[in-house]
Amino acid sequence: MSRLIGYVANRSDRLRDALHQERIVLKQETAPPSASGWGIGFYQGDEVLHKKRPTHPGERVDWEHIAGEVHSDCAVMHLRQPTVGDFRAENTHPFRMRQWFFAHQGTISGFGAIRTNLAETIPDFIRRNIRGQTDSEYLFHTVLTFLHDAGQLENPDISETQALPAISAAVALVERLTAEVGATDNSLSFILTNGRSMYALRHGAPMIYVERQGMHDPPEDYTPPPTGSTQIRYVLVVSGAEDTPVPVGYEMIAERSVAVINRGLDVTIHAL
Repeated sequence: MSRLIGYVANRSDRLRDALHQERIVLKQETAPPSASGWGIGFYQGDEVLHKKRPTHPGERVDWEHIAGEVHSDCAVMHLRQPTVGDFRAENTHPFRMRQWFFAHQGTISGFGAIRTNLAETIPDFIRRNIRGQTDSEYLFHTVLTFLHDAGQLENPDISETQALPAISAAVALVERLTAEVGATDNSLSFILTNGRSMYALRHGAPMIYVERQGMHDPPEDYTPPPTGSTQIRYVLVVSGAEDTPVPVGYEMIAERSVAVINRGLDVTIHAL
């Protein structure tokens, strides 16, 4: 199975604790039987960082352990089940360009038939950032292309009114190209973030989210914050949890809709 997770919080020191609290949804997973890998992208101060590791068939993947030493208020995590491209670090999500991270749950239908045409729509300086073979990485760079066309690629304070048209245009382009080759069964659910806002698109693979305040079910070694410190608040987005009943507090994102999470941890839902 694959898994896609997005996390935005008001504190950088509680990622592992939050993942423990959401362990019913993020239970330890078994890596796919084929060669695969996990990745986590996160922001630490002014640094944009990521870690990627291969998995062995049947290996248990524990997100609490993976994020145990990560201090960040914004992170994207992904366990890959390969559909396009073999296992190598370049094919493992999340993908990065400058301040942007992106991870995808699904497959572009008929990607082999549209790869060249899709690549031709991406400017050279963006296309040179493509390192691997996956449809997911091409989808990411297609979104970046439309952000660039709108003059927003370098804008750290991009608003939803500026980002959503780029996401919509990228999806529309992919759907048009795949329809031209008779492939229409696209699954394009993804998470995109620049560390200040997060965009979670449900397009095919189901996606849920939760808004939490406080630690109600912390790990045994949890250290409470000092008296008077800011209480943890976070939003967690998950795709790939179809085998788990939706726990209390979680909301389902509607098909072909984008959940936008801003730095104030406000969540708004927009139809694509």
